[in-house]
Amino acid sequence: MIRLHDSERGTPIGTITEEQLRFLMDQLEEESAEDRDYYISADTVDMLEENGADRELVTLLRNAVTGSDGIDVRWSRA
Repeated sequence: MIRLHDSERGTPIGTITEEQLRFLMDQLEEESAEDRDYYISADTVDMLEENGADRELVTLLRNAVTGSDGIDVRWSRA
């Protein structure tokens, strides 16, 4: 199980599966092999949805960015 957190606030966003994490890693840019965070905006969520993200992941991320320009999302293994 993979936990997602808002990097700035340290608040939990929710959990995702290994498959969902692989999808994010394939779709989003990483600065290095050790990179464990992504900047997610509403536009990013739209792009992920268009590229085949499953409904649970889209809903989780859309809820996380609602009311903001975007957030840095950090992931960790539980």
